[in-house]
Amino acid sequence: MTFKSKIKSLVVVVLLSGCGSLAAVAAQEHTEKREELAPKATAAEAELSFPDVPTLDKAFIDTNPEDRKDGIPVGELGVDGGNRDEIVKLGQEIASGKYDSYDSLLIAHKGKLLFESYYQRGRVNLPHPQASATKSYTSLVLGRAIQLGYLTMADLDKPLVGFLKDLDPKKFVEGAEKITLHKAMNMRSGIRITEEKRRELNGNPSQLKGQGQVQAYLQNSAPITEESQSYLYSWDQDLVMQVIEAVVPDTAEDFIRKELLDKLGITNYRWPAGVSGLPAAGAFAEVTSRAMVKLGTLVINKGKWEGEQLIPAEYIAKATSGFTRATAEWQPENYFYGYFWYQVDIPVGNKNYNTKLAWGGGGQRIIVIEELDLVIVLTGYGGSLTIMDAVSDVVLPAFAK
Repeated sequence: MTFKSKIKSLVVVVLLSGCGSLAAVAAQEHTEKREELAPKATAAEAELSFPDVPTLDKAFIDTNPEDRKDGIPVGELGVDGGNRDEIVKLGQEIASGKYDSYDSLLIAHKGKLLFESYYQRGRVNLPHPQASATKSYTSLVLGRAIQLGYLTMADLDKPLVGFLKDLDPKKFVEGAEKITLHKAMNMRSGIRITEEKRRELNGNPSQLKGQGQVQAYLQNSAPITEESQSYLYSWDQDLVMQVIEAVVPDTAEDFIRKELLDKLGITNYRWPAGVSGLPAAGAFAEVTSRAMVKLGTLVINKGKWEGEQLIPAEYIAKATSGFTRATAEWQPENYFYGYFWYQVDIPVGNKNYNTKLAWGGGGQRIIVIEELDLVIVLTGYGGSLTIMDAVSDVVLPAFAK
């Protein structure tokens, strides 16, 4: 890389306070203290709840990300792939607030991180709330259990209650045995509990501790039938975490740390317990944007990380396949659901790209396009859904051949 290209590879977007418009785009040299340019949370900020983290005075946009020795290879946008001008322009638009409130955009191509940007509350070292993207990580944890032999692919189609030994089947509603891991991870358990009963259960959390959570679901649901086992975005992820807890050594919390996150070199995270006392399966995990790049890379590499098969390729393929239409009113009609992962075909010109997504409310996304060897990470705190238009109109064309 020439000295001039090094200078041009880092772009810092400065915003006028009060109006949010672009004030300047200035080039900065790469120096020995270059990492200080990437916004970092102070020790005090890291202790705050995320909404209380101060917003950045200026956005940070880097087209030649620093090698932080964190297991993520880096490269240079435009040199190692992608249309630099178009991606930088998108970063500037995010900084200006065009897509509401986003905190980061990172792009990895062919195994190298080529673009890294932070806005608003985004920090390179600050775990970001993941909302329902947590479900996708729960799916990866179960895949890790299969890789290590605590479950098999055949177990996905067995009655889920068969893995849980602390239940009283005599109190189950009719059809409880119809629930499999496959159906639970596809949001088709068939459990139907009235809102009144949900409030009652939540008002007495002691009965939801441990496997009591599953017991409460299965004795307070309407009968589980073929008709009820249709897609419903609900509590099904809790059933999956219960199975993980039941089959792995030690605890699900230890297993997540030792067998998935530690393997990826992810140590800066939060994954609190849910009402059952087990790790929350559907929300509340927090990881950094760079950790999200690692999780997306694990998926695009068919479950392999640094030469080690962490999750079976067969499981990854099934988990990220869209075999059920996602029908919640807020989910786009062309989105399908696998094992807590979304699938959608994104058109670019005359071609459709098979796209897999982890998606959480507020703007959390890991977007994986295997054909382009592309991983896109977004975090936000109130980001607009229109960001996906930018992904399809700007990011994919910038890397499509």
